[in-house]
Formats: sequence, structure tokens, C-alpha cells
Amino acid sequence: MAVLTLALETSCDETSAAVVADGRVILSNIISSQVPLHQKYGGVVPEIASRKHIETVMPVVHEALTAAGATLGDINVVGVTYGPGLVGALLVGVAAAKALAFALDIPLVGVNHLEGHIFANFLAHPDLQPPFVALIVSGGHTSLVHVRDYNDFALLGQTRDDAAGEAFDKVARVMGLPYPGGPHIDRLAAQGDPSAIAFPRALTGDNFEFSFSGLKSAVLNYLNSAKQRGLAVNAADVAASFQAAVVEVLVEKTLRAAESCSTGVIVLAGGVAANSRLQAELGRRAAADGLRLFFPPPILCTDNAAMIACRAYYKHIAGRYADLHLNAVPALKLGQ
Repeated sequence: MAVLTLALETSCDETSAAVVADGRVILSNIISSQVPLHQKYGGVVPEIASRKHIETVMPVVHEALTAAGATLGDINVVGVTYGPGLVGALLVGVAAAKALAFALDIPLVGVNHLEGHIFANFLAHPDLQPPFVALIVSGGHTSLVHVRDYNDFALLGQTRDDAAGEAFDKVARVMGLPYPGGPHIDRLAAQGDPSAIAFPRALTGDNFEFSFSGLKSAVLNYLNSAKQRGLAVNAADVAASFQAAVVEVLVEKTLRAAESCSTGVIVLAGGVAANSRLQAELGRRAAADGLRLFFPPPILCTDNAAMIACRAYYKHIAGRYADLHLNAVPALKLGQ
């Protein structure tokens, strides 16, 4: 009999519920996006996000069960993201998951959102197994992680300021591109010259830390300077050069991490993992070094509950449950 995990994800602006069998078979993965609500503000408004989650969470759960051909009585485990993320948004999912686990008298599993992103790769690649090095790149996080086993992680390094996805969104906003900015930068960059503008690369050298705040400021200064001097700006070249600067640092540090951890496998995770240049450059360099690269399809790169269900399943197998005192932890660290 398959173990069915019902999982909830409400860490930011997507309300998602999924049913996954035995940790790796997606029976349903319903995502209700709030992007249209937040576009007018140029970014996520936490209060609006949490209120919308309250309205949407139970209908999304019902839709996930229906799409999976399951009932609440068929569910064996409830998983939920409890951090990191926006505290109000997290609380909605945690409260709903605790209520379901209590009513059904089944185990409750709290899931770290970052670990969920890594585990999206297990859903997309049935043959993938630890150990490997994971690069998590999203709107809120940029981290390198050594995944030694399904429940054994070591954080190698992370951003000291802006995350890569955050830098993409902020640069896109200044360039007048819609939110979320990452996909728009990616498409515009395809028309530009990545070597046209020499934007800086920060924290190069023998470390696994990232910094994108200075790069973001350099792009803003370039655009402001051109405007003040009345010079025309090639937006495609700006996008391409900015993106190339981000990708170069991500690729170099990821390859160095793989060498340091003596692993032949790299995985990409998070929303920015869908970036075409990052996939292409890391794929090219990994192949040249004899490394295998895995990344999820776009639907599993962004926030979704299927990845949370996958992570919850492996914690369930290890007997790592939460009790009904589980609370949102907005600054939750990897491995907690």
C-alpha cells in the first residue's frame, strides 16, 4: 500500500497543495498564484499574501484531493512548510496542516522550504540519489548545500545580502519590466550581448559565499548615469550583461563546491533554476568536468507543495515528526 502524503506550501505568494505517493509519484500538485495581486506593487505585499492564503488554502486542498482521486481518509501523512518565509503566510499553512493532522489523527511533518526545493529534483529524476551538491537560487535565497543523505545536509555557503532572484526582480523593476522580473530579464537577455557591459563579480575566490547587492547597485548606477547624460541604453545588453555576471559567479562557486565535496553530481533548485543561461552554462561546464547536472522542470522550480510532500515523506520514513505546537519560523535555517 502506497504512503500518501498531503502537503501544503504557503511560504510566500503561492497557495499550493499536493498529494504524492511514496515520496516520488505526483498524484496532484495544485498551485494558486497571487502574482496578479502583487504586480501593481512591484513585489509581494505580506499582508495581502497572508489574507489571500486564508481564502484559498482549503479550496486548494480540496482540489488537490479531487485531482489525485483521493479522500482525506486515504492520507497517511500531512506535510507543511513552516519556514523560512513570510510569517503571516506561513502561519496559514501551518494552522491548516495542524488542523488536518489532528482531525485525521495522522502524523504531522514540518518541512524546511529550502530542503523542499532540493527535493523537487527527486520528483523529476527517479534515479537521483544522494550524495550531491545543490545550488538553491530563488527570490529569497542563494545557497550551496552538500546533501550527504536524505536527512543529512551541510550548508557550504549562502548570500550575504540580496539573493540572486531578488537582484533579478529589483533590476527588472528599474528597467520597467513586470513583476516577477526574472523571466523577463531572461527573455530580454537572449537578444543582448553578455559582454557589452563590464558589471562586477563579487566575492570571487576560494569561498562559497555570494553577494549580489553591489551588482544590483552597479546596474542602477549605469542606468542612472546614462539617463543623466542623455545617452541611449540598449536594454537587451544591460539584461544580458547583468545576467552573465550573476550566472558566472553561481557556476564557478558550484563547480568549486562539487570539487571540494568530491561529488560527481550537481542539482539546481529554486525559481532561478529555470533561468536558461544558468542551465546552459552550468550544464556546459559540468559536462566538461565530467559531472552530472540535474534540475527540475519549471513547474517544480517555483514554490509548490509537491516538493514539500517529497521532503515530508523522507522525514516520515525517518520518524521525524512535529507535534501540534509546530509554529512558523520565518528565519528557519537549513537542517533545522
